[in-house]
Amino acid sequence: MKTAVFSARPYDRHFLEAANQHTGGDGRFEFAYFDVGLDLTTSTLAQGSDAVCVFVNDRLDAPVLEALHGQGVRAVLLRCAGFNNVDLAAAERLGLFVARVPAYSPEAVAEHALALIMTLNRQTHRAYNRVREGNFMLDGLLGRTLYGRTAGIVGTGKIGLATARILKGMGCNVLGYDPYPSSAFDGIGEMVPLAELLARSDIVSLHCPLTPDTHHLINEASLALMKPGAMLVNTSRGGLVNTDAVIRALKSRHLGHLAIDVYEQESALFFQDLSGEIIDDDVFQRLMTFPNVLVTGHQGFFTAEALQEISAITLGNLTDFAEGRDCPNKVA
Repeated sequence: MKTAVFSARPYDRHFLEAANQHTGGDGRFEFAYFDVGLDLTTSTLAQGSDAVCVFVNDRLDAPVLEALHGQGVRAVLLRCAGFNNVDLAAAERLGLFVARVPAYSPEAVAEHALALIMTLNRQTHRAYNRVREGNFMLDGLLGRTLYGRTAGIVGTGKIGLATARILKGMGCNVLGYDPYPSSAFDGIGEMVPLAELLARSDIVSLHCPLTPDTHHLINEASLALMKPGAMLVNTSRGGLVNTDAVIRALKSRHLGHLAIDVYEQESALFFQDLSGEIIDDDVFQRLMTFPNVLVTGHQGFFTAEALQEISAITLGNLTDFAEGRDCPNKVA
């Protein structure tokens, strides 16, 4: 069985091949790796493959799925939890098997969220550059003690819970919001309506999936509810945030800090080296002018443990498909 792996980086190859040898695969699967993303123009690379393995920014709309199906592809394996980039109705119509990695090392993303909070709060990224230049002045590096502050967790799934536990351990008062609340949050913090969470929190951290209901959850109205000077953190999905509205909130000084590991238009930027190019995304470039904004390139998942788990689950999903078994991670 041959699988075309799109948006493949050296680390994807390393961990997938290791899983193929040691996680039930026994080397039975053949992978063809392509560093380009999957879209209609690159779908021909999957010719002769039984399956495609894709990542968060690969495009799997109806035309792409139809092209893949016409080339003999019968399975789509997502190396991620989200599947908003897949036209599930088209996949079901074509009889395609679609499976994801629903959860993997939630602590990896939670710890990255904390790293963003700590870095931006204490200005360690700016201090690092200053010290390298021999500047040991502290002006402009003033932070706030996190102990006793209020942190709001929007989305109390596994990653949200892991983030909440860390922040509670640091002495924060933790609030949570989720339309489907988890009882596991009961011993960590207080569940409140979203409007109350926004109004009371010094830090708002997003950990919810991107759905039609959550698209632009952070917008002009919800930003207005936030406490003046609060910090917004997004390590979940870029589409949760209306970036134009956030820029206006930053310009008005209402939003105190912004830390993001995801961006709504990230597919044209992230996971590639553009250091020698002119970035023509004016919205992103505007974000980068703010000294109180911190951006990382979708690396929250990027730990050895998480990549091992992603690869193992992906191989398990592929094995279920190959052997015609029920797959617990199947979404279509």
